[in-house]
Amino acid sequence: MTKKIYLNLIITSIFSISIYAQKSNLEPLDIFKLQYVSNPQISPDGNSILYERNFKDIMTDSNHSNIWIVNYDGSNSRPITTGNSKCSQPTWSNDGKKFLFKSKIDKATELYLYDLKKKSLQILTTVQSDISNLRWSDDDKRIIFLSFVEEREEKLIELPEKPEGAKWSEPPIEITDLEFRSDGGGYLKKGNRQIFLISADGGPPIKISSFRGKIYSCEWFNKKELIISANLKTNIDFEPRNSDIHIYNFSSKRLRKLTSRFGPDFSPKVSHDGEKIAFLGFDDKFLGYQQNELYVMDRDGKNVKNISKEFDRNVTSIFWSGDSKKIFFKYDDYGITKLGYFNLSGKFKFLVSEVGGLSQGRPYSGGSFSISRNERYALTFGNVYNPSDLGVGNNGSMRRLTNLNENLFQLKKLGKVNEIKYKSSYDNLDIQGWIVTPPNFDPMKKYPLILEIHGGPFSNYGFRFSTEIQLYASKGYVVLYLNPRGSTSYGKKFANEIHHNYPNHDYDDLISGVDYIIDKGFIDEKNLFVTGGSGGGVLSSWIIGKTDIFSAAVVAKPVINWYSFVLYADNTSIYYKYWFKNFPWEDTENYMKRSPISYVGNVKTPTMLLTGEKDYRTPISESEQFYTALKLNRIETMLVRIPNSSHSIASKPSNLIAKVNSVLYWFGKFRK
Repeated sequence: MTKKIYLNLIITSIFSISIYAQKSNLEPLDIFKLQYVSNPQISPDGNSILYERNFKDIMTDSNHSNIWIVNYDGSNSRPITTGNSKCSQPTWSNDGKKFLFKSKIDKATELYLYDLKKKSLQILTTVQSDISNLRWSDDDKRIIFLSFVEEREEKLIELPEKPEGAKWSEPPIEITDLEFRSDGGGYLKKGNRQIFLISADGGPPIKISSFRGKIYSCEWFNKKELIISANLKTNIDFEPRNSDIHIYNFSSKRLRKLTSRFGPDFSPKVSHDGEKIAFLGFDDKFLGYQQNELYVMDRDGKNVKNISKEFDRNVTSIFWSGDSKKIFFKYDDYGITKLGYFNLSGKFKFLVSEVGGLSQGRPYSGGSFSISRNERYALTFGNVYNPSDLGVGNNGSMRRLTNLNENLFQLKKLGKVNEIKYKSSYDNLDIQGWIVTPPNFDPMKKYPLILEIHGGPFSNYGFRFSTEIQLYASKGYVVLYLNPRGSTSYGKKFANEIHHNYPNHDYDDLISGVDYIIDKGFIDEKNLFVTGGSGGGVLSSWIIGKTDIFSAAVVAKPVINWYSFVLYADNTSIYYKYWFKNFPWEDTENYMKRSPISYVGNVKTPTMLLTGEKDYRTPISESEQFYTALKLNRIETMLVRIPNSSHSIASKPSNLIAKVNSVLYWFGKFRK
């Protein structure tokens, strides 16, 4: 070995040791430094990938995204848009020479066309509501998209004419629909999403539909027809899931229905040879959890075949292969999001895993991918140690092209994540979970434990990055997160263990997990804590009504009273019909038996309630009920209201920090 090489090795070693020695634990302000990839779109020829690069602005407390492009081999990575913009939905033309994207500025959405050869940017249109479902015609000359169209309302309540110059209050707002508000959207305006057509050369968009009901997706079928997924029934308020697939001739306005069974049929995709239509759906049996099946039918709607009936996982995001012989899709399996495909005979092949990393708060499933004509794919790659980056591959391979947070994580120590499996004390049901230990963990020491419970309840945690959980670990807590019965990614039977029976024995699954970890010997049994949001708020409030082993609890955005929740939350038409057998006034005993408020008299645990003030999914009135009941029982409690926040508290970076710091304050107060 030469002296020069030896000297370089010494310098490299010293540098590495120096970097490692300078590593610090993750801090709340690091949330503003995290970046991630979303919506990767591979070109039709498979040679280039467009993707959204997401980041945060600490000065404006806002989320931003720019469009980037990179070659399939990882070379020539460069931004298309720059600055603090909100650019999204890159959509390739069929010839791969141009692409569309949208940019959101205040309340207006601008649609752009970028020409790769000319390196030119052209604005096509500006609308005052959101744009979605961008689709090019086969010849790349026309584009369709969906956008909300508000309807003018005829006022039913008459008011006398006010005197000239008089200043009266705003007139009353009239509501006649069952679904009149949505979480994140507030009180809904009258109207529906409609289909618009625009030339790729520019000009005003033309509204080509006037449907009453909901259009979920729209694809080109031929030059004059579109294939759409929609619920156009007059009783949509009471059967919101009963959608169908239609062929719509936008010249004659003729509508032809291809499906008619009771249940949702959606996401139709026409094969590249034009002969077949793939779509998702299921027979609606009013179960709490129902999995999408993958169907294929002829272009005229005949010969419908379920090609995924032996596959006990939920199928999403379908794409045809270039030769029209395979259908690629995404699914969750044992807490990991994966890609696979079926051939037309129903034969399944697994491709890659660790698709995800889009949930910035907690380790939920998510992620996206796209397929080229030659079966190359681009995907969001994420695991417990990184938010989503860009991955590419083909035929089961995967290469990572970006590492957006490398510089940050070189200076930060993350908690180590390990999978666990154990049996539930109730019925020996197999339960999967993950345990996160603090940086510099020493198994010979004793650590406080946080049980963190996922929401849904039909969702799943998994082997995915979580800012919240890593921040808890950075403060010296061992964090346990689990998938109790009712969680997805384990099949229909496991998820429907809680059908009309939630919460109940999922409690046993969670407490069995706590016991399992305590038996490892490194948990301080005097410092056990529990928290969870949404469905996790339901279970954390349920748990403290059943046991007093926890030193403190933070119940985030919970349902406390099912009777009031069903009549007050958004999605009313789902909850009363799928989660319960009857209306609350017809089955009061069952509603209250499953409501944590019924057990509030048993609570001895100091409890914080935390909810967004504009949460319409689990309204803050639920938290206020529990808070008041605890106060009346003289249990130490605190109510934390997150201003201007909906159910998605983490949608604003500072709100995520506020949530994490609230939890850490409360647990720190009662940490012995």
